[in-house]
Amino acid sequence: MAGLKYMSGFGNEFSSEDPRCPGSLPEGQNNPQVCPYGLYAEQLSGSAFTCPRPANKRSWLYRVLPSVKHKPFSPAPRGDLTESWEEAEPDPNQMRWLPFTIPTSSDTKVDFVAGLHTLCGAGDAKSRNGICIHVYTCNTSMEDRCFNNSDGDFLIVPQQGELLITTEFGKMMVEPNEIAVIQQGMRFSVDVSGPTRGYVLEVYGAHYELPDLGPIGANGLANPRDFLCPVAWYEDRQVSTGYTVVNKYQGKLFTCEQDFSPFNVVAWHGNYTPYKYGLENFMVINSVSFDHADPSIFTVLTAKSTRPGVAIADFVIFPPRWGVADRTFRPPYYHRNCMSEFMGLIKGHYEAKEEGFQPGGGSLHSIMTPHGPDAECFEKNTTSTLKPERVAEGTMAFMFESSFSMAVTKWGLKTCERLDKSYYHCWEHLRSHFNPNWRPSKQ
Repeated sequence: MAGLKYMSGFGNEFSSEDPRCPGSLPEGQNNPQVCPYGLYAEQLSGSAFTCPRPANKRSWLYRVLPSVKHKPFSPAPRGDLTESWEEAEPDPNQMRWLPFTIPTSSDTKVDFVAGLHTLCGAGDAKSRNGICIHVYTCNTSMEDRCFNNSDGDFLIVPQQGELLITTEFGKMMVEPNEIAVIQQGMRFSVDVSGPTRGYVLEVYGAHYELPDLGPIGANGLANPRDFLCPVAWYEDRQVSTGYTVVNKYQGKLFTCEQDFSPFNVVAWHGNYTPYKYGLENFMVINSVSFDHADPSIFTVLTAKSTRPGVAIADFVIFPPRWGVADRTFRPPYYHRNCMSEFMGLIKGHYEAKEEGFQPGGGSLHSIMTPHGPDAECFEKNTTSTLKPERVAEGTMAFMFESSFSMAVTKWGLKTCERLDKSYYHCWEHLRSHFNPNWRPSKQ
């Protein structure tokens, strides 16, 4: 959307006020007896008050009316959102989904919240420890309706269709090949312009942060300056017919009514904000000698667990890059992993499975379930002449990786009718190349 403005930086201490109300941010204190313009001061805390300063997250919002002014919450239908991990039997098989179906305009209108479907997950929102992977498929904008996730953070990955996300902090336009993060407790509404689809990685009990760089040094991967935060924008709008706030709480949905727009924040300051990031800005690190480096070198954001080096969830991408490794099988290697790996495709063809894995679909390789290149990819890359080449040109695949052993929902296994039961066929043509008479060639 033309005219949208942003501030850059990851986790910065930002301050912003709508230019229609200059001086709306209080000077020198957070909670004056009387705020400028007769506004209400309200703090939104994303961490415990006593967290160490580097981990302490909060923002002060100066609004026309405080968010406490609403009718009581009532239970609401939650559709295909779930945290019931026992509704289907465990299944350790490799899974692949065809592109998830988007409701057509002739169907019932479906907005972002109604179009959320839980595919898999683990853990528990009540204990603040867990993960959910959702897909969204929608065809209409949210009207006089916003969403508030009391359980965790949403990392949103659009695949088809742009999202105009209005938040209490301002507006963001998020297109395919960009991501947005809406942190716990932030109210937001989503406008779409047609058939729209994407993925959501939800985490409980932790916030996303930039991964440590270690021996890489000070620069590389996702640079903090490329993350964008919206600037303050408000509407002082009465809604006599009722404005609906949808609250996701302990895995269930609740709604309440109020007679005004929640996007009435005239000014704000703090370090707890929504933000977006363009994946084309990622600075790729890779092997320039031999062997295939672990996919952790492609981590954009991580939500850390209490165990050092082990993540509740990592968001990893596989962007266009050069492949130059000598004496090396360059595609991803065959692998069994103590982490769960869900992959999605935003556009193009994934290098290890050029057929079958399609944009708008996905795959899940569960803990210790073997996976790797299909037979065609293996044969092609063991016989090709190694030379510098562009990899994944015109493509963007990503991975949600988690230390949790995730259960697949009934919707993912049956209801969506997109599970590709022939997935295992892509490895059936792998053949033995073993030669017991092989000997090293004499130099």
